[in-house]
Amino acid sequence: MGFTVSSQPEPHKARTQAILLAHPAVRGLIGRNPWSALVVVLTVALQLLLAWRLRSAPWWMIALTAYGIGAFANHALYVMIHEATHNLIFAARAANQLTALVADIPNVVPAAISFRSYHLRHHAFQGVPELDADLPHAWEARLIGHGALGKSLWLLFFPIFQVTRPTRLREIRFLTPWTLANWAVLVISNGAILWWWGPAALGYLLLSLFFSVGLHPLGARWIQEHYLTASPQETYSYYGPANLVAFNVGYHNEHHDFPSIPWNRLPQLTALAPEFYRPLASYRSWTGLLLRWIFDRELSLFSRMIRQQRNGRTVAGALHADGD
Repeated sequence: MGFTVSSQPEPHKARTQAILLAHPAVRGLIGRNPWSALVVVLTVALQLLLAWRLRSAPWWMIALTAYGIGAFANHALYVMIHEATHNLIFAARAANQLTALVADIPNVVPAAISFRSYHLRHHAFQGVPELDADLPHAWEARLIGHGALGKSLWLLFFPIFQVTRPTRLREIRFLTPWTLANWAVLVISNGAILWWWGPAALGYLLLSLFFSVGLHPLGARWIQEHYLTASPQETYSYYGPANLVAFNVGYHNEHHDFPSIPWNRLPQLTALAPEFYRPLASYRSWTGLLLRWIFDRELSLFSRMIRQQRNGRTVAGALHADGD
């Protein structure tokens, strides 16, 4: 078994054009939301305050707080990093990158700037193994398999698997001055937390990181976005209540169609063009999807769409990622 192969271009460009033709008012949703910067400051302050308060707490309390509060806070910060990646907070690129650096402080592992480099290629080359870091490796999919244990461990250690993806994406430059700045900020902040507050405080932030993208209802977001649960549809939205604390990141079809619309206006896009979004398969529960992903043996990391073409040009070896 392997990935599903598509001979068609990624689906979003055509739908964007059709929506704009049918609903010209959608253009009015394009813009920025500078209030997102306030969300970043308040959420970073919350996580640092909790880390300080938990500096002498027992590990069970640290773990419960990280699962019940910290995961949602760190996940929200990743959403704000995502907004900054698309320059949806400020007009100046540098201001967005600085905002992303601040948002990355509680995440312990520096990822904000490298995420920008890889995520923008994901939009431009969805499903192309050499350029889409969202796709798992073929060896990764074989290693995890179809069983509940393997898929649970994959989610639990998702951040570790993610850092292996750039080895496949050799065309994308990893190291830049902004990347070095990202690492420097995290080294200084992690060192300060460890020095002044101790390992428990840093441990709380690290657990919050792992839960925010891993074995947690929030982790179902990674399954929701592009795993083929209703093939051949390859992008899915989530319209459940967790969008309130996840800043509408569940509106994933809408985001791919219009990556220049900020998070607070994505529901308006759905309302303006319902005939384009209502017929698509979507989700109402991340928890339900998480359980389905773990226990449905029909789903695996191979449940992804890949393509041979980069915007109409065939990619040599695209079907043989990782040497397969």
